[in-house]
Amino acid sequence: MSMKNKTARWSYSKHQWLGLIGGISLLVWGLSGLTHIAMVLFGPQQAAFMPPAATVALERARPIAQTLAEKGIAEAVAVKTVPAPGGGVLWQVTPTLDGTRRYFRPVDGSEVVGGDRTQAEFLARHYLATDRAITSAKLQTAFDADYPWVNRLLPVWKLTFAGDDGLVAYVHTETSSLAAVNNTTKERLQTVFRALHTWEWVPQGMDWLRVVVIGLMVGSLLALAATGTMMLVTVRRKKRLPGGRGWHRIAGYVLALPLITFSASGIYHLIQSALVPPVSQLKMGKPVNVASGKWPVEADWALIAKKRDIASVALVEGAQGQPLYRIGLAPPKGAMGGGEHDHGPATAAADHGMAGHDHAAMIAAQSAAKVPTTDTEIREARFAGIKPDGPAIYLDAANGEVASSGEEDIARAIAQRFTGASDSSVTGVKLVTRFSHEYDFRNKRLPVWRVDYGAPVNASLFVDTGTGVLVDRVADHEKPERLVFSFIHKWNFLFPVGRIAQNVLVGAFAIALIGFMAALGLRMDLVRRRRASHHRRWREEQSATAFTHE
Repeated sequence: MSMKNKTARWSYSKHQWLGLIGGISLLVWGLSGLTHIAMVLFGPQQAAFMPPAATVALERARPIAQTLAEKGIAEAVAVKTVPAPGGGVLWQVTPTLDGTRRYFRPVDGSEVVGGDRTQAEFLARHYLATDRAITSAKLQTAFDADYPWVNRLLPVWKLTFAGDDGLVAYVHTETSSLAAVNNTTKERLQTVFRALHTWEWVPQGMDWLRVVVIGLMVGSLLALAATGTMMLVTVRRKKRLPGGRGWHRIAGYVLALPLITFSASGIYHLIQSALVPPVSQLKMGKPVNVASGKWPVEADWALIAKKRDIASVALVEGAQGQPLYRIGLAPPKGAMGGGEHDHGPATAAADHGMAGHDHAAMIAAQSAAKVPTTDTEIREARFAGIKPDGPAIYLDAANGEVASSGEEDIARAIAQRFTGASDSSVTGVKLVTRFSHEYDFRNKRLPVWRVDYGAPVNASLFVDTGTGVLVDRVADHEKPERLVFSFIHKWNFLFPVGRIAQNVLVGAFAIALIGFMAALGLRMDLVRRRRASHHRRWREEQSATAFTHE
């Protein structure tokens, strides 16, 4: 017997043996995978992509350093302006690492009572464009089934709206973002996905069992696809087989590769997750000494804001540990993006050494992206990632001079605080303005700086220079799996066609796999087993008849 025939017989026997468990596995993971696509395509969608617009105007405002001193706040994790309900801005102050936030009015320094909840409700109504009553508001400090760790941001306000659809918004006030939005339909789809696709119902102490069972089932699916492919290569047919067997074979030519990629990348992801359990790497920066901010930025505001559209002001820590005012410039009207520049001392000029930054803003305007407005554009923007702000200016909070620290210097300093590693181990620093397989849309922050480390850290850190936050940390050994899972399991290689079209294509292939491979394959397997059972009974009857005649 030739090697080709031996291979054909071997693959045929193993393919039949794997048919039942592989077909069931394909039904389980195929159908549950479709629920994830359904959530993306049909889940509740925010009506606005950009945060509320607010131009910062601090003329004749009370100095924030004076306000904080009177409130007994000498250090704070974050101090920045945020859009205020009714227009204008408020100072948002995060005194401690637990995320408790306080709000002060710039004009007189008075505190807003219940300010964080009020801010959350304001942001939720802006993003969802609704005036429906809010039936409950709760500050959530831990992840749960309805708001899992993949959302990354904590603490968030969970706001439940009146109505039969069960609309719930999760608002992260520190980033002025809608962290997640749920309704009854999405929660049901999430439940199915967690129950059948990730098996999160398995107790944490028995996670090894979850890995073993899923590994065996998806492994059988991979083996089923591999043996089927071997049959397609070694067994040639001059004409199509009748009925389901013919359609099953034809579908195999088109669907064998997708089935292999889905199952192989799924196993890789399962093993990687078991070895390195996924957790949110988000960490707030250390408190900044706001008491040393002696220079009132408000005093020179007319000069600072001259011919500039200022979107935000924040008090951050510089590369040498000194407090700095970060003056965030707004992108051009009706656009966003740009500002991919390092604004250090080299750009200092007249008008407080900031005239050079107007050139940066002009470059930003030329490369700005259009603000998404339609439902489809917003969905695309959320997953593609479009940075919503412009360039920034840094001023020394002690004397008002242009800071010697640029964005890259501050990014390096923030990363060093979280790693403790020397600057000599840094292998690269880059501004990230789009999401990717290594820094995906779940992080929700753009722009961020990526700082790559060699030994002994061997990881990439993504930091937000606007607040000193460590957004994500990806070890070098995790990067290959992220690439494989993104491009092979989620088919992100289709990104040129857009997120919506990508999900439609993936869903179509999944439906085809379920229909042609799982349904037809299981039917063929059941027919074969029924025939084998009838044949076995017939042989038993023949044996019994022969014994009687003897």
